[in-house]
Amino acid sequence: MTADLDAATTFVHTNARVLERHRLALLRGEAGGEPVVRALLAYRNDDGGFGHGLEPDLRAPQSQPAGVQTAMELLHEAGRTGDDPLVAPAADFLASVTRDDGGVPFVLENAMPHPHGPPWRAADASSLTQTAANAAALHALGARHAWLDGADAFLWERIDALDLGRAEPTPGLGYDVRFSIAFLDAHPDEARAQAALDTLAPGLRASGLVATERDGDVHAPLDFSPWPDSRSRRLFTTDKLETDLDALASGQESDGGWRFPWPEWSDGATQEWRGVVTLHALRVLRANGRL
Repeated sequence: MTADLDAATTFVHTNARVLERHRLALLRGEAGGEPVVRALLAYRNDDGGFGHGLEPDLRAPQSQPAGVQTAMELLHEAGRTGDDPLVAPAADFLASVTRDDGGVPFVLENAMPHPHGPPWRAADASSLTQTAANAAALHALGARHAWLDGADAFLWERIDALDLGRAEPTPGLGYDVRFSIAFLDAHPDEARAQAALDTLAPGLRASGLVATERDGDVHAPLDFSPWPDSRSRRLFTTDKLETDLDALASGQESDGGWRFPWPEWSDGATQEWRGVVTLHALRVLRANGRL
């Protein structure tokens, strides 16, 4: 089963942000990565971080860890590396909000007076999800920055402590594991990352976190391991991945776009998210030979 790229293109041109339009042009081979980077600059702040709704569920103008994560992932998508001039200032921003244990919060308090989606609640404690997501994005770029030293230490300790066989399979834990796996896929210490994946594997299989169907706010195999050349592909059988690719392709709606599974709270955020998840679906399908 494959998706309809022309229908998806019509959807993006009709509904999505300028950023996703440039990402689509890059995917289709009609432009390089530079327009994506230029569009990304509209979300950048003087502190080196990113806000202004780059993460569609956080409408605050202030920089947030989630904004940095998204920006670094998009730089990688655009073909940039850790030497890009946007990378070090973004990591400096993360360092400025890092807690004593080396992690960053899920969201900063300064986002709360602004419109935001229901899951985003400020807390002073470090977040495994956000720290892993940001470290994974920076490692994927090949970045070298002092922030990564403390973040890596925090993450190795937290990942080693995961006991998935005993944990309640909640969506929040699913995101913790999802971005922990992204960190293990991207970390330059391959031997340690492979060993950690091997340790996680039995608990992940027994945890109930891996959904057998894409129904609701769940995590399916391709959410944990979207890219065919990643270390984490060892966690899933070929049959499960192929079944999930069928399910992902069949999720394309009649208007050409995909829909996200978490609760909708804002018409504007919904339109922006649909553009984001449509681009993600196309990229995953393309990478796995389905487009």
